[in-house]
Order: sequence, then structure tokens, then C-alpha cells
Amino acid sequence: MDFERRAAGIVAQTELLRATANGADLATRIAACPDWSLGQLLNHVGAGHRYAEGIVRDRASEAPADDYLRYPGHEIRPSSWLTDGAEALAATLRQAGPDAEVWTPVPAGAPRAAFYARRFLHETAMHRADVTLALGQSFELDGDVAHDTLDEWLELGSLPVMFDYFPERRTLQGPGHTVHLAPTDHAASWTVDLTGDLPAWHPGAVEDPAVTVEAPLTDLLLIVYGRVPATTAKLTGDTAFLDTWLSLVSFG
Repeated sequence: MDFERRAAGIVAQTELLRATANGADLATRIAACPDWSLGQLLNHVGAGHRYAEGIVRDRASEAPADDYLRYPGHEIRPSSWLTDGAEALAATLRQAGPDAEVWTPVPAGAPRAAFYARRFLHETAMHRADVTLALGQSFELDGDVAHDTLDEWLELGSLPVMFDYFPERRTLQGPGHTVHLAPTDHAASWTVDLTGDLPAWHPGAVEDPAVTVEAPLTDLLLIVYGRVPATTAKLTGDTAFLDTWLSLVSFG
């Protein structure tokens, strides 16, 4: 996906989130964020858009305070507050352009505004999933967005710095430790390769993977993000290793 589609997607996913949450009980608990209510999650999403918009607008060179993102309040806001923040972020991203130099939390790669277009498209989509599932509804996501979200998840999870943040992930590395993610409704597939000193991934299959996970693409995304159990997919191979891998790599 290109920069413009990602910027537009932030607004589109926010509009869908707003429609999904409309009229729901703001005290509804969110399973993926068990300490948060629906109202807190919506405040988190809207605050995130404003956080990113400020970074890009100000060409920030260091991280601003993010306490409200981590500990969102219970304020009841008009539903337009969500879309207002998304539209402001998209507009600021377009004005800045993808190559504007700004601080990002990722230590590898150029510090560019493009990071925020991609990250907050996926952040918004996955929190829409959280709300949709909490309300007992079926979550659907455009195939291109789901593909891009899974690509980013794999890229971030394979950064060497993740061992500094999560040293327990080193235990996943070992001979034959590969995970094949195989969508049943999409031409792409992915292999997580944990056979070397550092985590890696590549498109496509590998001969004789340790475990293969087959499911529709959106379901695969929900599985690797820890939103639904792996048992919702067709599993072949070392499911105990898969359980260990999923327990250590979930984020977002």
C-alpha cells in the first residue's frame, strides 16, 4: 500500500470504528485490553491520532509524553471527536509528505512521517477489531489492509532490538523453528524463520515448516495479534511450539 492509501485508510477505519461503537455501552470490557472499557479504548484511539499528528506537524525529534495513551481516561466525548482526530492526522501527513523527518519509536530505518501513516492505519484497524469482537460482531478487513498489517507486524517483530525489549524471545530461536502462515483466501503467505541468531521472515513457504497455520487472512491476523486463539485455524505440525511463539510475540 502507498502513503496516500494508508493516510486515507486511517480515516476510513475510524469511520467504521465509530459506526461499530455507536450506541454501545461505553462500560463494555475489551477482552484484548482487559483493564479498559470501550470508552477508554475509544479515548486511546483518538488520543493516538492526536499524538501522531502532533509529532508530524511539529517535526518532533524526540518522543513526546504519552501518559494518556497508556492510561486513557473515562471522559465521554462526542463520536465526532474520533473522526476529527483521524482527519487531522491524515491531513497533516499529506501536508508533510512521506519523507518528512520526524521521531519514531523504531530504531531501524529512516525517521519518516510514512511510519505514522502505516502504524496508525493498522493501530486503528486492530482496535476496531477489538471493539467489533467485544460487541459480539464479525470482524471484516479489506485484504490489502490485512496484508499490509501482517507485513508490518512481521517487520516490527523481527527487529533485533526486540531482544533488548523482550529477552525471553531468544528462547524461540533454534534449529527447524519455522512458522508458515498460510491464508486460505489470499495468494500471499509468510514464513517466520527463527533458525538463526536473529528472528527473520520472508514471503512464501519453506520446505517442511515446524508448524503451518491455515485460515482466512483476517483470521490469521487476529491470531498473531492474540485476538483469537490459534485453534480457530487449521494447524499442522508442532502446535506446542506455535503456542509458545504466540505467547511471546503478541503485541499491539
